[in-house]
Amino acid sequence: MSAASLLDLIIANRLEILAVVFGIVSVYLSTRENIWSWPTAIVNVSLYFVVFYEAKLYADMGLQVVYLALSVYGWYEWLYGGENRTELHVSRVSRTLAVRLALIGVVTAATLGTILARFTDAALPYLDSATTSTSLVAQWMMTRKIVESWAVWVAVDVVYVGMFFYKQLYLTAGLYAVFLVLAVMGYRQWKQSFEARGHAVGPAERASLAS
Repeated sequence: MSAASLLDLIIANRLEILAVVFGIVSVYLSTRENIWSWPTAIVNVSLYFVVFYEAKLYADMGLQVVYLALSVYGWYEWLYGGENRTELHVSRVSRTLAVRLALIGVVTAATLGTILARFTDAALPYLDSATTSTSLVAQWMMTRKIVESWAVWVAVDVVYVGMFFYKQLYLTAGLYAVFLVLAVMGYRQWKQSFEARGHAVGPAERASLAS
């Protein structure tokens, strides 16, 4: 590829490239429990709103609006969502919450997929809706610093890589491949953080963390 062709490619995909950069930075900061992950996420989702509109991935386009709201919410929660409005610490998901979130994800995917299939020209309506609903669940879990949010992201990122490659969004497919690696790193990092805090607190609080 010539330099001119490469420049044309960069110009044509400049929004996607910027979204990729901010996405990687945001997720990496999340793995480190860094509060700046949220403002960089806001830039990322704003850019992807436009990218997905142009690709006719309407469920993922709408998802960016929800991500924007969740990013603001997560920003606040990480700062003040802990006990007595203090910093929020990493926790584990309870069995009851896990079942509820799974049901919400399935119902949302089925409902949204049906709507998109019947009333829009959306590409891959059911697959798009399934990744959308699962991503929402994972993102909400992240706002609460739940370790298992990263395990959910691992599963959905695998599907996203294939879907975006199919839609010829190669940069975005590459981004989600990076997200997949970061999700594995995030799970390990947050699990270690949870376990370290469990050793640092007293027996009563340790029991509360594990519940």
